[in-house]
Amino acid sequence: MVRTLLVRGLLLGLLAGLIAGGFAFAFGEPGVDSAIALEEAHAAQEAPGHDHGEEALVGRPGQKAGLFLATGLYGLAVGGIFALVYAGLRGRVGPRSDGGLALAAAGTAFVAVILVPFVKYPANPPAVGDPETINSRTLLYVVTILVGLAATAIAVATARRVTAGPWARWGAAVAAFLVPVIAAWTLLPPVNEVPDGFPATLLWQFRLASLGTQLVFWAAFGVLFGWACDRASRRPVTAASPG
Repeated sequence: MVRTLLVRGLLLGLLAGLIAGGFAFAFGEPGVDSAIALEEAHAAQEAPGHDHGEEALVGRPGQKAGLFLATGLYGLAVGGIFALVYAGLRGRVGPRSDGGLALAAAGTAFVAVILVPFVKYPANPPAVGDPETINSRTLLYVVTILVGLAATAIAVATARRVTAGPWARWGAAVAAFLVPVIAAWTLLPPVNEVPDGFPATLLWQFRLASLGTQLVFWAAFGVLFGWACDRASRRPVTAASPG
């Protein structure tokens, strides 16, 4: 059963990754092009005659094609991990139906792994960010992901302990999730490396496109994985012939 779920997660994760890649290509790449144009114009002002394109190892057409490779590989990895976690959760927590559990798990993963870090450290286009601080920024981002996962585990444990009713259970779970998350948002240091004069509209178009790409991926994957699980659960089991 675990192997079946793993194969299902890998294949559907790849498909969802390609769907998300299409969204990113349509809504995110124009912002990247604009940000690179701003970066090249700024570099030209500081160093006349400097050609940003000469330094790029991979041109923009290659980068755009590689976008689908990146989102596809991302979908493969996430789909495999999700399938293993789903196999551990199945029959233990969450909705009783396989499809409902898949949707609930995908939505929870989006909130814990994507939305929690995004609120504190939203994505920035290529022209924004100091290369010398990439390690510290990456570490802070990973910390927020761990906080989101830990808060999710605390919320699930809290919900299982509360027996007063569904409203009390959900309220306690939401509170248990928000307390560590808000504490992390408050205590972790801010990162603000947006240069003066960078267009705010372009910045938030890129950020929303980045968040939208993740939302499309998790929505598509959750629906596809849930549909496949429900379909498999309704399939009649054929008894083995004797002898």
